[in-house]
Amino acid sequence: DCFINWVDGMREDDPDIVAIDGKTSRRAHNRSRGQNPLHLVSAWAARQRLVLGQQVCAEKSNEITAIPELLERLELTGARVTIDAMGCQTKIAAAIRN
Repeated sequence: DCFINWVDGMREDDPDIVAIDGKTSRRAHNRSRGQNPLHLVSAWAARQRLVLGQQVCAEKSNEITAIPELLERLELTGARVTIDAMGCQTKIAAAIRN
């Protein structure tokens, strides 16, 4: 939340296009401890070239549960949101509209 507040202060205007996508940091793991690579969902403001926020996907979860959590913390009024097929869920579409 601190990061998102800082980013909001850096923005000069509202984002017009926001791309939401997940990424796995392939080298961010520790096999000896049984830790899987870190998987994040990010919201990228295209015009501002700025990450608006990120959400970690839980170990036994996926982007479908992380995306609504990220959307709750962002102010996207008036923005066009792009998302891949993983995000084409009724709950996620409703969160984007709200």
